[in-house]
Amino acid sequence: MASAKNAPKPWDFLDAFRGTMFEGEWPTVVQMFDISVKRYPDNKCFTAFVPKKETFSYAEVHAFVTEIAKYLVSKGIGKDDKVAVSGKNSPEWAMAYLGILYAGAIVVPLDSTLNNKDMTKLMDFAGVKILFADTDRLADFDTENALGLVDRISLEPGSAFPFVLDVKADAKGDFHKAQSDETAAILFTSGTTGTPKGVMLSHRNLVSDCYLAQGNMNLYPSDVFYAILPIHHAYTMMAVFFEAISVGASIVFGKKLIISQVLKELREGEVTMFLAVPMLFNKMIGALMNGVREKGIVLYGFIRFLMGVSGLLKKIFKVNVGKKMFGFLLKKLSLEKNRICISGGGPLPASTFKMFNELGIDFVQGYGLTETSPITHLNPVEAYIETSVGKKVPQTEVKIVQPDAEGNGIIYIKGPMVMQGYYNNAEATGEVLEDGWLNTGDVGHQDGQGYLYLTGRAKNIIVTEGGKNVFPEEIEDHFQLYNEIDTICVLGYLIDKKTKSEGIRALVYPAEKYREDMNKEHGTEAKQKIEQRIQQIVSEVNKELQPYKKITRVTVVDEPLEMTSTKKVKRFVVAQKYKD
Repeated sequence: MASAKNAPKPWDFLDAFRGTMFEGEWPTVVQMFDISVKRYPDNKCFTAFVPKKETFSYAEVHAFVTEIAKYLVSKGIGKDDKVAVSGKNSPEWAMAYLGILYAGAIVVPLDSTLNNKDMTKLMDFAGVKILFADTDRLADFDTENALGLVDRISLEPGSAFPFVLDVKADAKGDFHKAQSDETAAILFTSGTTGTPKGVMLSHRNLVSDCYLAQGNMNLYPSDVFYAILPIHHAYTMMAVFFEAISVGASIVFGKKLIISQVLKELREGEVTMFLAVPMLFNKMIGALMNGVREKGIVLYGFIRFLMGVSGLLKKIFKVNVGKKMFGFLLKKLSLEKNRICISGGGPLPASTFKMFNELGIDFVQGYGLTETSPITHLNPVEAYIETSVGKKVPQTEVKIVQPDAEGNGIIYIKGPMVMQGYYNNAEATGEVLEDGWLNTGDVGHQDGQGYLYLTGRAKNIIVTEGGKNVFPEEIEDHFQLYNEIDTICVLGYLIDKKTKSEGIRALVYPAEKYREDMNKEHGTEAKQKIEQRIQQIVSEVNKELQPYKKITRVTVVDEPLEMTSTKKVKRFVVAQKYKD
């Protein structure tokens, strides 16, 4: 029997193309897509249902991408030039991205929710020459052309700007063929204050991470991925876009994070790979379990008992009876055809992780940062641990620096997926990167099998009166399945200026449906009743927490807490807004 070291690897097939379609250890992104086109020309590549259904095969996408590249080259775009793409998820967005790389240029994916001022700042900093974007953005953006843009191209048809799938040109000269160690993309991290931090990722970073992640999970050409989270973000870019095109799989693009539309697209697209953030999975499992509970406490108890049995059989004996047993429930979530669900982008309650697996879904979570392309850890479906963010993927090194008595310390990561550095920001690069080791800024520990367990972000630590370190994320996790709460942000507040010790405060934004129901039922007394219930929930959670982690101040806010595009609270912005 072959040892694990000599066992076949998911990327072994590349050997057949090494020397003919690429050289060295890993192909570039362009060569990776060329290989998939050669292997699966007729496979569905990109599909969208809104505003109308459109599907493109690998061969068709390749043809469009080549034309886009020719057009860019005719505009003088080539090596080291930056081209931005920003807009709602769509096949056109993905083809623009690939076209930029085929032209030998560098992609700068930008958050479409940025205001014009912040987008201008990032584009100016990166030296962007051409912008691909949705029509409404182009219509009122940089009308004076202060950025000196060579061209603006629409990702939507029927506008005054050239449409991305209509552009054509006879490229003069040869395309620049990027090497594996050249920069492929510059991804800007959250926040635009101070000097922007643009993460430079090479072709090698992206392609190696794409294939190495498959060391912890098998992917197939028959898989259908769902791109509902913003595709400019590293998580969706890698775990959906790149992973799919690396194996000849299909991508269904969703444009709006509305549950009813998500369920419709999951069903119509026959999605097998569903990747989302904890908030969405929490809402889905919460709504499902509430629906069962409304049928009566006896039925609910019986279903939960059967789920427990199913989970035990799946976890211990590797027998999955859940899909057949609970098919009628999975159908309500449009997951009856689903193969794997992956949660990323933030901490997930172990209870959510556990319930999806009990229902028969191979549900796992992963970990990574924009600076690591981003995947460094992923739970194998056959050996998942609910409390872990995953097992390190092949060729990844991890060390825990300055661990405390419980083994928790700053997580450092090294591997081929670690970024080249921050664009034009040597100081920021030096602060986090040394001898190939990246300081993630996250705190946690790993076990002997390479599984990682997170505690929180080092910069978010609250230091209590007794000198104890508390991570807000640990406390926030306890609130994720309360339907009355939409968003919670746990912060420290100063209780002693001399010792700089802090108390623990919670800012809570109640769920919209809960507020509406309370307003109908209690009228002018609704606000008071809501605050009483939130206080009651906090008291319930406090009973589960160690004394030094208990929340001592609660503020119920009247407007949504500001979030990033991947539904994380902008902690610093919120803290400034609700400063004592």
